[in-house]
Parts: sequence; C-alpha cells; structure tokens
Amino acid sequence: MSSTPVTFEVIKNQPGSMARAGVIHTPHGDIETPAFVTVGTKGTVKSLKPEDLTELVGAEVALANTYHLFLQPGDEVVKAAGGLHSFSNWNMPTMTDSGGFQVFSLGAAFGKGVTKFAKDAAGAEKEAAAGLNVYSRELATQHGKLCVIDEEGVTFTSHIDGSMHRFTPERSIDIQHNIGADIIIAFDECTSPTAEREYQKEAMDRTHRWAKRSILAHKQNYDALKKQGIYGVVQGGRHLDLRQESAATLAAMDFDGFGIGGSFSKEDLGESLKVVNAILPADKPRHLLGIGEPEDITAGVTMGCDTFDCVAPTRIARNATIYEHTNEGIKKTNLLNQKFIRDLGKPDEACSCYVCQNYTKAYLAHLFRSQEMLGAHLASIHNLYTIVNFTKKIREQILLK
Repeated sequence: MSSTPVTFEVIKNQPGSMARAGVIHTPHGDIETPAFVTVGTKGTVKSLKPEDLTELVGAEVALANTYHLFLQPGDEVVKAAGGLHSFSNWNMPTMTDSGGFQVFSLGAAFGKGVTKFAKDAAGAEKEAAAGLNVYSRELATQHGKLCVIDEEGVTFTSHIDGSMHRFTPERSIDIQHNIGADIIIAFDECTSPTAEREYQKEAMDRTHRWAKRSILAHKQNYDALKKQGIYGVVQGGRHLDLRQESAATLAAMDFDGFGIGGSFSKEDLGESLKVVNAILPADKPRHLLGIGEPEDITAGVTMGCDTFDCVAPTRIARNATIYEHTNEGIKKTNLLNQKFIRDLGKPDEACSCYVCQNYTKAYLAHLFRSQEMLGAHLASIHNLYTIVNFTKKIREQILLK
C-alpha cells in the first residue's frame, strides 16, 4: 500500500505513440485514464445533480474551483460541512485548481475574452493586461478588475462585490485543504496568450518558486498530506524551450502529478505537449488544464496526457448548442436554428445517452425557445455524456492495440 494518497498506474502504453491507458488511485475511488474531468466550478455541475453525473453521464471525477468556493460560500463553510464530497454530495474522486487562472481572468483580464488559446496572427489582440505586474490606478478602481501580482502572491478584488483579497501559494493550499478534494494544485501564475516572451519567462520562474512554497505548505499539514495529492503546473506559454525548462524544473519536485497550464495556439498544442510529456515522469499522471474539445483531447492523449477538464460542454449546452456525431467527427449543432422546430429525430442519431433515447431535437428546440430550464439540463447531460464517453472510447482503443 502506497504511503501517498494519490498514485498512478500505467496499464498500457500505445505502440508508436505517447498515448497510454492507466488508473489514478485516490481516496474516493479510481479514475480510469484517459478521462474527461467534469467541471463543477462552485461545487455543482450547472443544472445537474450528482446522481446525473454518475448514472446518466458516466463521469468518474469532478473538478471544483478554489477561487469561486473561497468567495462563495467560503472554504471554512465547506470544511465545516465535512469537505467537498460531503458538501456537494459528490461520491467520486475530486480535484480543485489553484485559483490562479480565475484570479487572472476575472481580475485584470475581466471582460477581455482571454482564453487558453491565442488568437491567430490576423486577429491577435495585444491586451494591455499582458504584463499583469504593472499597477494601474484606473484598473485598480474598476469594480472587480484589480489584479496585481508580486513575488509573494496576488492581490485581487472579487468579481462579485469588489472586496479585496490576497492569494499566496500558502493561502491557496490552505483553502484547498479546507475544501478537501482528493487532488489539489499548486498555485501558479497563468499568463495571457499574448504576453511577450520576457514576461512568460518571468511568470514561469515565479510559478516555479510558488510551486516549492506550495509543496512545503502541503507537507506542513500532516492531516491533509494523508488525504490529498498535489499537482504542480507546467507553464511557459507558446515557447517550447520554456515549456521544457518548466517541465524539467517541476519534474525534480515531489509532486504526485502534473498539470499543464497556460496558453497555447491551436497549431502548436500538440508539439508543446510532446516536449513537456517527454520530460515529465512516466509514472505520474498529467492533466491538461482547461482544454477539452474533442480534437484537443485526441491531440492531448496522443502526446501523453491522461486527464482533461473544460467548461465547454455545459457552457454551450446552456446556449442551446449540442454535440452531434457526423462523418467528419463531432460537431456543434445550435438548436435555435429554424429547421429544428419540427425535427422529430434524435438530438444525436449516433448517441445512446438518456436524452437521445427519450427526446427529440424539436422538443429540445422548444425548451430553449420558450426559455425552459429543462433545456439546459438535458443538453448538459447529452454534451457531458458525449465528451466523457468519447474519451473512454479512446482508452478502449489504446487497450485493444
């Protein structure tokens, strides 16, 4: 029996590829990898009950957000309830992220549409927020938009009420200890995709120093050390040499697994993951943070990633869009299109989920057009089922080869 609460076992490596099938063992059960991690930002996957996740979607793991649970209801409330599993009735393995990306995206980048992917050259936007350590009086006085980074941590204002807060690596780990997920993540600085190389290097080096502080903070809590594993986060933006440096630096630290974070372009995602995963230890799991469209999962698995999380399946579901299998792969279908008003076919003819067995495109289109809550609920079940089982099928293919 391992002395660490989170361990990884490689079941099979796919010949001619970096892809592998494995199992992450946690105190609340096993995660068979590759796996898609359902995102329950505030301790809830929007519009779904925990039973929906396990019984209708087939999810094996859920991720909650440190930043959001810290602001509402407060990590002390979650701790008093017995931790995230008891509080949310999540009877499965869980993860929390460090809160770093949210501090950035809901702070200085709030309203700028910053994502994990860079715009293409023609549409690139050089946000003034790329250098987030620069203090701006105008920015500091805007409601919910302050984000000032220094060596010790980040000062930010709540996007909810404008109140000021401070995250350090130690504070982030302390909050995650209170929340009580099986897997927690070291505090990191997530840069804008458009940040210059010089700043990407500066932020990466700071992330490494914060990683050491995060491990130390975790190891000083003996109770948490017995129940929670900790991942470090590889940064470096779109620069392959920085990614390699970050992977090597973190690989030398005592982490239970690794997140791959920060910004990419769609074109260089695969190559970035390839150089990173060639360096990270083969006996520890690798999680691609915040990226999980079907094509990204395929590329990620091929390049050695084990788990993925993304808000896209439920976010697009709330906007009347569902995944649909076609000859060209999985595409997005907007049910508000006029042609679906009388379409009595399944939402997805190739899908066997609860929604596709019991409802039609016309009914879902009706729900969204009449702004009924059931629309988002059913579309979310279908979209999550599609992505979770898309990833499970990749695992099955690896085991068969």
